[in-house]
Amino acid sequence: MTEPARPNGAPPPVQPPKPQINRLNLTKADYAGSVSTLCRGCGHDAITASIITACYELSIDPKSVIKVSGIGCSSKTPNYFMNQSFGFNGTHGRMAALATGAALANHTLTPIGVSGDGDTAAIGLGNFAHMIRRNLNITYLVENNGVYGLTKGQFSATADKGTKTRKGAENTLPAIDIPALAILMGGTFVARSFSGDRKQLAALIKAALHHRGVAILDVLSPCVMFADHEGSTKSLRYIRDHRDPLHEIDFIPEFEQIEADYDEGEEIRVPMHDGGIVTLHKLKDHDPGNRMEAMNLLNQAIQDHKFLTGLIYVDESQPDLAELENLIETPLSGLTEKELRPSQAALDDINAALRR
Repeated sequence: MTEPARPNGAPPPVQPPKPQINRLNLTKADYAGSVSTLCRGCGHDAITASIITACYELSIDPKSVIKVSGIGCSSKTPNYFMNQSFGFNGTHGRMAALATGAALANHTLTPIGVSGDGDTAAIGLGNFAHMIRRNLNITYLVENNGVYGLTKGQFSATADKGTKTRKGAENTLPAIDIPALAILMGGTFVARSFSGDRKQLAALIKAALHHRGVAILDVLSPCVMFADHEGSTKSLRYIRDHRDPLHEIDFIPEFEQIEADYDEGEEIRVPMHDGGIVTLHKLKDHDPGNRMEAMNLLNQAIQDHKFLTGLIYVDESQPDLAELENLIETPLSGLTEKELRPSQAALDDINAALRR
């Protein structure tokens, strides 16, 4: 086929670059969702972009992911990434319970839960705490802005004492610190990030997805409508001025060659159960494997009115809920009625044992 004639001296037509593909032959666009309906500039959309980046770079199959959420601005997020994944938007505060049921029914799926500070730390606090102590295998992101964005910006349970609304009303109650609570309840992966730091956030999401067990990621995400003013400790400017990074973080999956440009003695490498490596370039002298040190650091940060960001605590040695419950390799959702229904003889044996 001959190229069509061009006017003398005209440059050849510019060919658009071919989109890059990952190990599954998928482009980044294959991890996109619907167009966001959140307010322009909302930090939640930046979190969505980091989730897409992390899943694309890890070559996660969207069809192997289940997305779960509760109620709130944050819980709309799963609609904005991975349209090929199955998702379930539950009721307010019940996302942790919903995720527990879904993960037990099919423990071969990769659960990603997106919740908010109200959905998690208020009405959903009981479900959240028990999900952590059970060590459910889930990546659980809290989009934390300290307000109820869908109902005109009332203070949430994570709003710092002394925070003021736009009209000057002051919060008189102490805040619930989600990472501190997660560690106290037995969380095996606890981190905090900021929606405006996409490099750190994407690396933490990658590490969380490779963690076997409950991975809690508290993400400070300013609300541009109700919490981005003078007097709010969850405003964009306040967070930027009071962030206290623990380290620079990279995640190297097991299929990539491990290379790092950090100086010897300044790096901590945390091996994950599947062979991936979290590399931490130390900005502070912190061992993320030390539970008490992590709690002390968080408590000191609260006193100093700072937000620690980075990988705060990790423990790769604990079994997750599927292991604790001795689930068989075949997902429970894939068992037939014949396999699930005990025989009459088995029922007779059970009843006889109860009479002893």
